[in-house]
Amino acid sequence: MTARANSICRRAAFFAPLCLCAFVATAGAQTTQRNPKDKQVYVRIPSGGFLMGCSEGDKECYEDERPVHYVQITTGFWMSQTEVTVEAFRAFANAKGIAMPPDQKSGKYPVHSVLWDEASAYCTWAGGRLPTEAEWEYAARGKTAGIRYGDLDAIAWTSANSRHTLHEVGKKQPNAYKLHDMLGNAWEWTADWYGSKYYEQSPAADPKGPPLGDSLTLKGIEMPTRVIRGGAWIGFPGVARASYRYWFIPILRVANIGFRCVLP
Repeated sequence: MTARANSICRRAAFFAPLCLCAFVATAGAQTTQRNPKDKQVYVRIPSGGFLMGCSEGDKECYEDERPVHYVQITTGFWMSQTEVTVEAFRAFANAKGIAMPPDQKSGKYPVHSVLWDEASAYCTWAGGRLPTEAEWEYAARGKTAGIRYGDLDAIAWTSANSRHTLHEVGKKQPNAYKLHDMLGNAWEWTADWYGSKYYEQSPAADPKGPPLGDSLTLKGIEMPTRVIRGGAWIGFPGVARASYRYWFIPILRVANIGFRCVLP
């Protein structure tokens, strides 16, 4: 393993689209709407700008959370109000004739142990895509600039309060956009490749990550990594921060990674 990988490991906390024309057209000023495809509730995230990266006063930031930089999200979107649930993913698996990821809980729990390609395919089936890393942080902050969008125990399941188990979605307080569990419960895949130095060159509008991710060498094979966000039920509370970035190999399964989707 490279020196960069060793450094990262030392800080580790765990280890054909549906046409939604009617869905969007009837939404008007509404801020929540149920997607007819996957039956998940989605919330409206308006366009806007924010400071991406280490929050002011945050003493737990890592170098890949710097430099702090202004990012403009030029187009609003809809984001799943919760992490994708087991029952929603089961509908997708049944429709596509594929197996469920192993060791799932019941319907209202977040689906977990999901590969990146499976998460991306689900979002396509649901009529959308995975959020970019910038969209994820913008939505997670919920109009705030602080380290978190509320008291940690009130908003997130981490190792400090989870009793070492995953929890049903939506049991903690949401942020100002009505999004639940943006911090804690399950890590969430984003669309982006992971680049530890990407913030040094990120465009100011709608960044989409580097063309390829930083790699880990596993059994002699270089494997690029994707960005995951939010922390998890098994994770150290200090990583449940809006700006915290982490990475994982997209073709490996672990029990604490899930995801949510965005729609146009």
